[in-house]
Amino acid sequence: MEQKLPLPPFSYETAIEKIQLAEDAWNSQDPERVSKAYTVDSEWRNRNQFVNGRNEIAQFLTQKWKKEKNYKLKKEYWAHTENRIAVRFEYEYQDVDGNWFRAYGNENWEFDSNGLMQKRFASINDLSIKEEERKL
Repeated sequence: MEQKLPLPPFSYETAIEKIQLAEDAWNSQDPERVSKAYTVDSEWRNRNQFVNGRNEIAQFLTQKWKKEKNYKLKKEYWAHTENRIAVRFEYEYQDVDGNWFRAYGNENWEFDSNGLMQKRFASINDLSIKEEERKL
């Protein structure tokens, strides 16, 4: 049986650990690595897009990181319950034309009993920044 530690129910410490593992995976910019943290039938809302299942997640991330160069993400704990975690995040990236952006957002995560994320709902806003304004 496939598991992704830590498993729910989450304590504050294991929620923080889960968030750090997610941040590390996303910063790897490896779509296959990231997709393995989700159930095979995971449901996403990312901005105005709906993505379902690991295959679509990997495809989505492959396209994302083709357009978002020099990607760097920071996630922060917001709240948790037994099998849910809420995070706020910001990330910076450079588009294909060399323009810099910082994206801000919130995510709500729900996990199955094996520690795989079965639902991810992300609200994200982008802000154009100058290179010297980068924080990450």
